[in-house]
Amino acid sequence: MKKSLVTMTIRAAMTAALILSGSAYASAQNLLASRLSSLLGQEREAIAEISSSSMTALATPPAPEARNIATVPAGLYETATLDAMPSASGGAQWECLAEALYFEARGESLKGQFAVGEVILNRVDSSAYPNSVCGVVNQGTGRLHACQFSYTCDGRAEAINERAAWEEVGKVARLLLDGAPRDLTAGATHYHTRNVNPSWARRFPQTAAIDSHLFYRQPTRTASN
Repeated sequence: MKKSLVTMTIRAAMTAALILSGSAYASAQNLLASRLSSLLGQEREAIAEISSSSMTALATPPAPEARNIATVPAGLYETATLDAMPSASGGAQWECLAEALYFEARGESLKGQFAVGEVILNRVDSSAYPNSVCGVVNQGTGRLHACQFSYTCDGRAEAINERAAWEEVGKVARLLLDGAPRDLTAGATHYHTRNVNPSWARRFPQTAAIDSHLFYRQPTRTASN
């Protein structure tokens, strides 16, 4: 009987403790909710004091130019867009790209010029080719039948005689190097004029046809082939 009484007493004490514990927890929760509500109310009051123009300024991110992010002008492939640009300039990589566009594509439309530029930059990005514009453009130059761009080994001096065309391709080169989208040729790494039929064109998938050029992407090699 004594043992049973002791057990009952212990159980009663534990139940009371649990009740008190639950009550304390609920009280703490209520206190926390009250304080959070007060803080949120103060925040709402502070926000309400800010003018709508100030809120707009706070919520609007800085312009891309202010964040040093390159932007592409609207109407990228329109002559008026390039005409509105100042004369372009740059270092060796810009000069190599502009020169390649001049001798390979100055007679093409703006899309045609951008497309040729895409091929050169796609090669720069590929591990199968040199990792610079000048390296890609001059790859194989000086070796018989090894040059990648015919104007570099045709035996003629690279003379820039058409100033207007040079101005134009210089701007195209500047835009491409500054991050203009490369969405005309679907990753092409090769091209040729329509009046020739190189053997590799039968093995490479064609990705685009722009002006006098056909564009191709070199198949990715795997260990099995």
